[in-house]
Amino acid sequence: MNTPFFRIAEEPIQVEEVIGLVRRREAGAVTVFMGTVREWTEGVRTSYLDYDAYQPMAVKMMERIGAEVQEHWPHTSIAMAHRVGRVAISDIAVVIAVSSPHRKEAYEANQYAIDRIKEIVPIWKEEGKGDGA
Repeated sequence: MNTPFFRIAEEPIQVEEVIGLVRRREAGAVTVFMGTVREWTEGVRTSYLDYDAYQPMAVKMMERIGAEVQEHWPHTSIAMAHRVGRVAISDIAVVIAVSSPHRKEAYEANQYAIDRIKEIVPIWKEEGKGDGA
């Protein structure tokens, strides 16, 4: 198993770097979730998102999620990175990569990780609306 990687990034996330941290010879599957900034949310135009985080606690909670993933899916490797600061439309805000010997576990672990990020990681977003709000 590779060393887990959990990072809050002020610069654009390098997806290939995150994937590279979980790729291994034993893995038959690598799943990647990339959360991007969408332009429209419930009929309202978004110009950008501003993310903020209590970074030490955010990384600690991401590490906790990684431990939970590896407890439930012991043969997985996981890496996560989340942006802070202003993120433009279509840019990547979060990346989660999971490798596993089999695809089912990789999919399940990745879904679990993004759900848990939204539940317990202290990251907040503020939407810049197209109308200037």
